[in-house]
This record gives sequence, structure tokens and C-alpha cells, in this order.
Amino acid sequence: MPRASHPPAPAEGADDFRAAVRDVKPLPPQPPPPARPRPAPRAAFARADERQVLADSLVLGPGELLVETGEELLFRRAHLTDGLLRRLRRGEFAVEGELDLHGLNSPEAREAVRGFLREALLHRCRCVRVIHGKGLRSGPRGPVLKQAVNVWLRHFDAVLAFASARGMDGGTGAIYVMLDRGHGRRLYPPSSGT
Repeated sequence: MPRASHPPAPAEGADDFRAAVRDVKPLPPQPPPPARPRPAPRAAFARADERQVLADSLVLGPGELLVETGEELLFRRAHLTDGLLRRLRRGEFAVEGELDLHGLNSPEAREAVRGFLREALLHRCRCVRVIHGKGLRSGPRGPVLKQAVNVWLRHFDAVLAFASARGMDGGTGAIYVMLDRGHGRRLYPPSSGT
């Protein structure tokens, strides 16, 4: 047979507590404090990169370059033959140095390219590879470093030609760069200010 349940005996001092709080009135409910507004996201580095690419692209004169459209990057100085560019595209020149720009922002990449080409010329390299990436995570602005490298290399006097690499060497995420070994340390025209 089930036992009858008895209410628990009041704890000692409970009556005293009730007497002490008899006149207390509950506070009216308060709305939660407003959340502090978050600052609007600012893509400062992305905007700076875009401005730099735009500024670099505006420096190029019309008809100055021989470029094909599409994902593949191609460039040659006007005095060079199409045959040299074809051989470069096929990867027929030994690659004597490589620079990987992954993880760098635009200003860092620009300085890395400058230093790399200077070293390549000091070592009298004829053909080097620059890995700029395909920009798959760059969003609607496109591959920032790829576009920037495309513009920067055209301003290096020592760069004779460049072409997107073969698939086994990075495809459209890398380029072969043909250098003028007789150029020595001078990479830029004196008036370019770069």
C-alpha cells in the first residue's frame, strides 16, 4: 500500500525570512540592454589591392602590349618572335628559379617579385617561374595577384616575355618568365618611379 506523502516540515528560520521580505515588491521586468552595434566590415586590404591594380593598369599605354584574352596570360615585347613565345608556352626552356606568392598581399607580392627578379638577373637566369595562384577564393573581383603580376611584369624592362605555365607546372596559376640576361641589375626604366 502506498505511503501518504506529507509536506516537508518548514526549515528552521523560514518564518523569520518570510516576515523579513513581506513588504518587498518585485522589480518590473526590464528589457535586455541593446546590443552594441558591430562595426561594418571593411575590406581595407582588398580595396587597396584593387586600387593598386587599377593604378598599375592605367599606366600601360594602348598598343604597348601583345596580350591574348582569357585565363591564360601571354605577353611578349614587340621585337620578339611568336616562335619564342610558343616555345615559352610549351615549357621548352629550363626553369632556373621559382617564386611562390601564395599567402602574400599585393604590396608584399610586388616586393617579392622585384627582389626575385633582381636575384634571377644577378644569377643570369634566362627563364623563371612565378606562382601567383588562380584566385579561386578571390570572389567577384577576380584573381588579384594574377592580375597584378600580369601588370607588374610588363613594367620590368628585363622581362622579355611571359606565358601561363603548362598544367604540370601550375597551369593558369603560374607563369614562365623569360628574362633578358644582359639587363644586369636594372629592372625598371628610370622614369617609372617603381
